[in-house]
Amino acid sequence: MLRNKHLSCLLFFALAMMLTGCFQKRVDVRQPMADTLAKQQLDSLIKQQLDTLTKQQLDSITFARTHHYTKNYNFVVSADSLVLTIQLPEEAVSELPTDSIAVMKDERLVVADILILPNDTVDSVWVQLAGELGLFGWVHESEMLKRVEPDDPISQFISFFSDEHILILFAIFVIVFFSYAMFKLNRRQAYIVHLNDIATFYPTLLTIVVAVAATLYSSIQMFAPDSWREFYFHPSLNPFSQSPLIAVFLMSVWAMLIVAIAAVDETLRHLAVGDAFLYLVGLVGVCAFNYVVFTISTMYYIGYLLLIAYVLFALWRYLYHTRSNYVCGNCGKQIKAKGRCPHCGAMNE
Repeated sequence: MLRNKHLSCLLFFALAMMLTGCFQKRVDVRQPMADTLAKQQLDSLIKQQLDTLTKQQLDSITFARTHHYTKNYNFVVSADSLVLTIQLPEEAVSELPTDSIAVMKDERLVVADILILPNDTVDSVWVQLAGELGLFGWVHESEMLKRVEPDDPISQFISFFSDEHILILFAIFVIVFFSYAMFKLNRRQAYIVHLNDIATFYPTLLTIVVAVAATLYSSIQMFAPDSWREFYFHPSLNPFSQSPLIAVFLMSVWAMLIVAIAAVDETLRHLAVGDAFLYLVGLVGVCAFNYVVFTISTMYYIGYLLLIAYVLFALWRYLYHTRSNYVCGNCGKQIKAKGRCPHCGAMNE
């Protein structure tokens, strides 16, 4: 009986193995066909939608993609004034008598219409703007863009720091401030990032992140100006809503903010309030200096070599001259070498 039971089990096991070995996974050919059919239907739907658009609508879509703004876009006057022509652009191009109105600084404008005049030798693109007081007028796009900026705080911030005159003045101020701060801090033998640094990596990391962000900023403007222009007209602090290059730049900006908070917290933990204030002033000076140097030098392609050299220098200074390898046995604070603790005076052998 037991033998028959074992034999039955063996036969059942052998039959199961045979059925399993003979099983062949069926390939569902319907899924690729369904995917292909769905793609064809989608392409057909897109084509139908495009076919239903008028030439004016297609031109509007094309203009928005190439110029990054379209009707109902909001601007604010950034120059002292912006002169608008009341008559139609055809009359101005034909050199007929026209009247004009001036829109003053900080007034908000909205794009009411866009007109392309191929026979205009100055600028073929004319933009009709509507003011806050119900005034309408036309202006060349090239003239408009020199005197307005998008009505968005991020765009205005970008415009301010992209101005060449502001950048030059800022560079002069930073160099003078940086030189004076380093001189005074060095005479007082105060703590200074890279030179007489505290035993934390966050200040060093902050200076590196600022240098990388400044290099990315100039690189995008040089090699991907269209992406930067799109970001300028439609800014966002969300990196996942932007193109890859802009996303990387925004991530570096967010990293800068996070590391700065950590650097301030670590500085206050390592130093007294007075020494911490002087150290943070010097840190701000180094970061501002890095921004100016790497923004300008990258425009002349030497910024990349400077960035590599600076990162290596900063890491070398921290690893071999700043990092603390020991902990005081009395107070528990980090010390660079054995001997008398600079914090509590205890001897550490």
